[in-house]
Amino acid sequence: MSYPEKIHEQAREVIARYPEGRSRSALLPLLHLVQSHDGCVTDEGIAFCAEALGLTKAQVQAVSTFYTMYKREPAGDWLVSVCTNTLCHAKGGQRLFETLSEELGVGHDETTPDGTVTLEHAECLAACDYAPVVTVNYEFFDNMDDAEALDLVRQLREGKRPIPSRGAPLCTLREMSVQLAGFEDGREAGLEGNAGGDATLAGARLAAEAGVTAPAFDPDAPLVAKDKEEAK
Repeated sequence: MSYPEKIHEQAREVIARYPEGRSRSALLPLLHLVQSHDGCVTDEGIAFCAEALGLTKAQVQAVSTFYTMYKREPAGDWLVSVCTNTLCHAKGGQRLFETLSEELGVGHDETTPDGTVTLEHAECLAACDYAPVVTVNYEFFDNMDDAEALDLVRQLREGKRPIPSRGAPLCTLREMSVQLAGFEDGREAGLEGNAGGDATLAGARLAAEAGVTAPAFDPDAPLVAKDKEEAK
């Protein structure tokens, strides 16, 4: 597949963010970039990243298969991730997954025949205080139950964009991949939403009420301890 000039320009912009001699650090955002164009990480995308960074295709493929955010098969517009790790599982996460699997007719990391929704187990979505949690393209839908989860995917398949509990309004997986590559969300609506919920902020409120603060940080502190620097 021949990539359009815009992708080449964005790739050069991504690589330029990294110090000379460390361009391989740009691999993760570059993989998101090709995924935003192809809908998944294709063999052509791997070859593109390898050539751009002076890596072998095997090196790029190893990275693309290690991280679950990179899809090796075409994914739907809406990636629905259901946390089934310990706390979410205890509060019904596995049941949520099974309910959605039956509704959509797909299993883990599979996409509905109409190409709309990809369903996946998620080991942890870092939101235990809102368990059980579902995300759509990494935006949170908190404290879900079976009926709410079913309503969520039905709305997605009808072309609607339900409002997340926290975070920005939904965008497609390809649009999200552009952001994960390091480019701004061009939508004005992308600035809306609230990233922090009451449960997340409870500890901060209690600390403020009790007058508890973290130790001051010295911005001039060396990154390497003096004794370690002298031992080199």
